[in-house]
Amino acid sequence: MKPETKKDIRSLSLEDLRLFFTQNHDQAFRGNQVYQWLWQKGIHNFEGMTNLSKSTRSLLETHFVINHIDIDQLQKSNDGTIKNAVKLHDNLVVESVLIPTETRTTACVSSQVGCSLDCKFCATAKIKRMRNLNADEIYDQVVAMHQQSILYFDRPLSNIVFMGMGEPLMNYKNLINAIDKITQSDGLGMSPTRITVSTSGIPKMIMKMADDQVRFGLAVSLHSARQELREQLMPFAEKFPLNDLAESIKYWYKKTAKAVTYEYVVWKGINDGDEDINALVDFCKISTCKVNLIEYNPIGDDQFLQANKDRIGAYESALESERIIVTVRRSRGKDIDAACGQLANKAERE
Repeated sequence: MKPETKKDIRSLSLEDLRLFFTQNHDQAFRGNQVYQWLWQKGIHNFEGMTNLSKSTRSLLETHFVINHIDIDQLQKSNDGTIKNAVKLHDNLVVESVLIPTETRTTACVSSQVGCSLDCKFCATAKIKRMRNLNADEIYDQVVAMHQQSILYFDRPLSNIVFMGMGEPLMNYKNLINAIDKITQSDGLGMSPTRITVSTSGIPKMIMKMADDQVRFGLAVSLHSARQELREQLMPFAEKFPLNDLAESIKYWYKKTAKAVTYEYVVWKGINDGDEDINALVDFCKISTCKVNLIEYNPIGDDQFLQANKDRIGAYESALESERIIVTVRRSRGKDIDAACGQLANKAERE
C-alpha cells in the first residue's frame, strides 16, 4: 500500500484498533498495546513497539502511517522561554512555547494553522487560517514540550494553556479529543485542572463546554468591556456582542462553578481611560472571575503602544477595591517573538 493511501493510525479509536486486529486474525488486546504506545508513550514509529512481534509490526506498517510533528527550529530566550517551530506532516508550520518559572513549566499550545479571526493587535491574525490541527498534532506539541521540560529544566510539564496560534473553540472536536488523550490514564495522565483553554469569546461554544461539563479552565481574551471599542480591536466581536458573551459566562459559571479568567491587554490612549476601567469592573461583576492584565508585546504596528504604569495601576486599584482578583502578567520570550500575540511563524517566513 502506497504511503499516501495509508490511514493515520492515530485517527482510530481504541475500539477501532481492537476491531482491526480481530479482523486480521489476531487478538483484540493487541489494540490496547498499540493504543498505549501511541498515546501514553508517544511513539512515532511501529518498529519501536517492542512488545509486538515483527509480523504484527509489519502488518501495521502495511496498513497505517503515524503522521507526527517535528521540531523544525528551537529558539531560546534570555529568560529561559523556548519557542518551537513545529513542522506538520504536510509541511505547514505552527509555533508552540514552553514557559519556565522557578516552580513550574507551562506549555502554550497552538490549535490552528493561522487564524480566522481578525484581532488587530495579534500577529497570528495576519496569517490566514489554512486548516485546523488534528487531535494528534495538538497532543504531539504537549509531548514535545513535556520532553523539553525534563531535558532543560529537570522537571515534568506542569501546566498547559491553549493560547497559541488559532481560536481553540473553532476547532472544538479536535481540541476535546486532544485534551482527552492528554488527561486520560492511558494517555499522558495530566490533571485537567492544570489546563486552560483561552478563547476570543464565542458564546455558543462557551455554553457547549459548560453543557459538556469539561474539567479544564476557561480564559476569555476580553481587552475591552465596551462593545464599540471591542469591535474596533476585534472586528469579529460584532457577531458575538458583549451581552451574549456575558450570558454565556454566567451559564458557564452556573454549570461548572469555575471562575473565568479575563485576559486583558492595556494600550496607551486606546483602553486606558477611566471609562474603560469602570466598564471592566462592571463586566467582572457578572460572575466570579479573575483578571490578568497583560503587558503588550509589539508586532510592528505603531497604533498599539504599551500603557503607562500608572494606568495599569489604576486598573489594579479599581478591581481590587471591588475584591476582584487581578494579576499583572509580565511578558516572557519577547526577544524571540514568543510572547503573547507574537506567534506568526516569523522565522519560517524570513
